[in-house]
Amino acid sequence: MSEGRPDLGAFAGEADEGGDRVVCHVDMDCFYAACERLREPALRGEPLVVGMGYESDEPHGAVATASYEAREFGVESAMAISEALELLPRKVEAARDDDADVDEAGFYRPVDLDYYEDVAADVKAVLRERADVLREVSIDEAYLDVTDRVDWADSEGVAAYAREIKGRIREAVGVVASVGVAPTMSAAKIASDHDKPDGLVVVEPGEVRAFLAPLDVAEIHNVGPVTARELREMGIETAGDLAGADPDALRERFGERGLQIRRFARGEDDRDVEPVGEPKSLSRESAFTEATAEREAKRDRVRALAADVAERAEREDALYRTIGIKVVTPPFDVNTRAESLPGPVQNADLVTETALDLLAEFADERVRKVGVRVSNLSFTESDQASLTGFDGEGVGSPDDAAENAGEPLDAEHERVTPDANAEQALGDDAGAGQVRLTGFGDANSDEEAADEPERPSEGQTSLWEYV
Repeated sequence: MSEGRPDLGAFAGEADEGGDRVVCHVDMDCFYAACERLREPALRGEPLVVGMGYESDEPHGAVATASYEAREFGVESAMAISEALELLPRKVEAARDDDADVDEAGFYRPVDLDYYEDVAADVKAVLRERADVLREVSIDEAYLDVTDRVDWADSEGVAAYAREIKGRIREAVGVVASVGVAPTMSAAKIASDHDKPDGLVVVEPGEVRAFLAPLDVAEIHNVGPVTARELREMGIETAGDLAGADPDALRERFGERGLQIRRFARGEDDRDVEPVGEPKSLSRESAFTEATAEREAKRDRVRALAADVAERAEREDALYRTIGIKVVTPPFDVNTRAESLPGPVQNADLVTETALDLLAEFADERVRKVGVRVSNLSFTESDQASLTGFDGEGVGSPDDAAENAGEPLDAEHERVTPDANAEQALGDDAGAGQVRLTGFGDANSDEEAADEPERPSEGQTSLWEYV
């Protein structure tokens, strides 16, 4: 385990926002792979790929997460399984091939969300024991406000408390977490990612800006690859550069989000750790390593995402009245399309068919990222709608469905095309090799919807939808 405080350099002692709050960000390391290793201890230390939309012995689907051993072969989150197999053949197939090297092969497992959520529930139980306020961000990460448990006046006690959380998770559940501790949410999140795997980094009040200053600008909360590239074009390479940048220039280039990321780079973040409730939509997004115009590649990715979304909705007992897709084309043009239904349904085949129908508009387009979403959710025991009408009740207007989904409808009340600039203003800046769950700027989302997802080195699909 790695633990400690970073070298703070010249900025140490400067005041930061956040007061005396003690915020922990707990991020599980390679969680899907860790869960599979709990079930199959023989997989420990072996290259392991967990695929969504993947079936045993098939080349379909996309990588949900790859163990550190698999990443050494170039396998990344969101990569097509077929591409991953070229880099890392299946161990069983290599064993049958006299010309193959078994040591250059790995294991593949399909996503088992029910099992992962059982393990995640055990982790959440540990966290609830050790925090008065808990914000569940995804299946593998959460914020904790432990201000009432420890005090920055005893910095060693703060570190010991975080170390206890890590140890209890390992002891009670058998998986490994990295923890960042800071007086702000954004700094705590960056700290948890700073020394992975199995890391523990504590950033005290007055030291946040010094901690952030030398980091690459891409590491700042709400800065993704596209924004990072544009910042570098402005001569802004590090968080320190961003902290000292002209606010008017940032506002002109990025709007209000430019000022927000500047505040984060300066260590200024007054958001409270607050629990959140039921989602207003369920979604999956996945970026291609490079923009592609290949039709089947796009369709295969959408099929995998649609299957995951439908499965999650079924587990959550969620009905939906809107099915939509998101397509990002170069350089960063965000296009969303949606179709409203006669009433709430739960139908996996319908999600896939509708998503593919909507995707047809982009059949010949080069695409960077795709996403699938169901929205206008209902968690009651009400009857489902038939495909021709709502059984037993009057059908709400399409405009009502669109309003609840947070999207305007066009004249046919079928498809939706929100303003692309509004989407980008949400910070929806995910980079290649990413799979993220909190997509499309849901009305129930706040900073996590705008935040950059995990980078390829730590990327995996996140599944605690409540953000």
